[in-house]
Amino acid sequence: MTEFLQIEGTTIVDIPSLYAEINRVFMAGEDWQLGPSLDALDDLLYGAYGTLAGHETATMIWRDIERSRAALGLEATHAWLEDKLRQPDTFNAEAIGRQLDALHRGDGPTYFQIVMDIFASHPNIVLVPA
Repeated sequence: MTEFLQIEGTTIVDIPSLYAEINRVFMAGEDWQLGPSLDALDDLLYGAYGTLAGHETATMIWRDIERSRAALGLEATHAWLEDKLRQPDTFNAEAIGRQLDALHRGDGPTYFQIVMDIFASHPNIVLVPA
């Protein structure tokens, strides 16, 4: 059975609002919410809980995806990585520094690209940009 879902890209203005929209779409009816974590997003897409639970496949339409791409682009990614640098006990500052350098050179992924890669790693989910 296929589940059809829709993300409203106009609601995504930064990383926290991405997760608010992910929770609206994927966690409706759950008594807990996904935190702002790429690992948590990846886990969610395996389908063990939330809207995807019990569905072998899902088609996700991402409306206004270009607005989301811009909102989760260079500026948001830079701020996200800088925030990680302020938590040296939690994150590897050297690795984060390399990610920032790559981002500034133009060959590092933006947050949006990382999210797209996570979705692409789940062949049971078809992402339809709209």
